[in-house]
Amino acid sequence: MRIGFNVRLLMVPATVAALFALPALAQYTGPSTINEGSVAAILADPQDDQAVQLQGHLLRRTSHDQYIFSDGSGEIVAEIDDKRFPAQAVSEKTKVEIIGEVDTGLTRPPEIEVDSIRVIQ
Repeated sequence: MRIGFNVRLLMVPATVAALFALPALAQYTGPSTINEGSVAAILADPQDDQAVQLQGHLLRRTSHDQYIFSDGSGEIVAEIDDKRFPAQAVSEKTKVEIIGEVDTGLTRPPEIEVDSIRVIQ
């Protein structure tokens, strides 16, 4: 009986510590240096490592981690790792927001290296 009591006594501080270790569920809503431009603007003047935030659709998958993204102003390749996708299914009809960086190359058109993707309701 005494061992069970001691275990319960240790569970309370462990539970409280675990709750405080969880990440906060708040989002930053202040100013940002992320460019909320368009695909057309990126294609017209691509700047390597430029931070971008775009809303649109993933039209199709072209390889393991490359997709064609469009916001209605143009199309660009978006490189998205599987671990970046949200838990919900995403199709060509799903509106998404991508945040990432422009990646330019000498022999290919610019791409977006996606850091995060979320479904827009």
